[in-house]
Amino acid sequence: METRKVQMTGGSTYTVSLPKTWATENDVSSGTTVEFYPEGDELLLTPERETRRQKGSIDVSGLEDEQLMRAVMTMYVSGFDIIRLEASRITTDQRSAIRDATQRLVGVEVIEETSDSVVIQDLLDSAELSIVNAVTRMRLIAQSMLEDAVRALVENDDDIAHDVIERDDDVDRLWLVVSRIFRATLRSPRAVEELGVSREDCFDFHSSARQLERIADHAVKISDIALKLDDLPADVADAIHGLHAEAGSVFEQSMDALFAEEADEANRLGHDALAAVVDIDEHTRRIDDKLRDLEPAQAQSLGLIVDSLSRSADYGGNIAETALQKAAPRP
Repeated sequence: METRKVQMTGGSTYTVSLPKTWATENDVSSGTTVEFYPEGDELLLTPERETRRQKGSIDVSGLEDEQLMRAVMTMYVSGFDIIRLEASRITTDQRSAIRDATQRLVGVEVIEETSDSVVIQDLLDSAELSIVNAVTRMRLIAQSMLEDAVRALVENDDDIAHDVIERDDDVDRLWLVVSRIFRATLRSPRAVEELGVSREDCFDFHSSARQLERIADHAVKISDIALKLDDLPADVADAIHGLHAEAGSVFEQSMDALFAEEADEANRLGHDALAAVVDIDEHTRRIDDKLRDLEPAQAQSLGLIVDSLSRSADYGGNIAETALQKAAPRP
């Protein structure tokens, strides 16, 4: 840390000198324009940068399947707009994995292919992305997935179960978008200004989006099990319906609390959701007792479903805690 004294020039203008080492490292000299970003009682300064597409490259030699797709997604989340994937020779399997990876990302397409490289580009304008809209969309999809997963189970409807599993890709795409936006706000004050959401709020939305992604995963888990089960006993079906209704209520209250504009409303909804999680734990134990009377394999499968619904409620509780923190006074 370095300190400087503020001075007055011309009788009305405050000036402060910049550390020479920092200025030299960032190509700041006499006549250079710098940008100021106020954040509360802090003022962030950065050299004026031309808005340009961020380019990055990665050697994918030896990477296949999930490893290669993960490498592409990591570069995307890190904030690169143009990604060059290089190797001495890009194999057919690698090209297929790269195409699969781009399909899992929002607005990304392959724009160039040669024998030793593939270039993909994010075609969306980052300034138009909204973390609030992305999380809102995740909320709607995850909510419908959980509801339909239980419906597929109770009604023994394989078509609905398959549809739930397919929708998980949409949640995953949005989760990566949220992660990309969040990391951009950590790197650049300009990204925060363009987004119109504070860094702290971005952190809260990012944390909540992670919980939504996990809820969607549990909806997929329930659907996978539903495909293997036949009709349920009526009392068990009713019990699972009731558990889902309680978990869904926690989910709704938590998300409403997260988006609430008034702190009082956020606190009321958040505390109500957390109180309901405790009741769900007791409800879960009662259902587990009921399952003991069933055939062991069926009881085990249904126990996993009950656990998924209970965990989904817990994730809703995590969102409620985030909402309470978001609504709390800030120092």
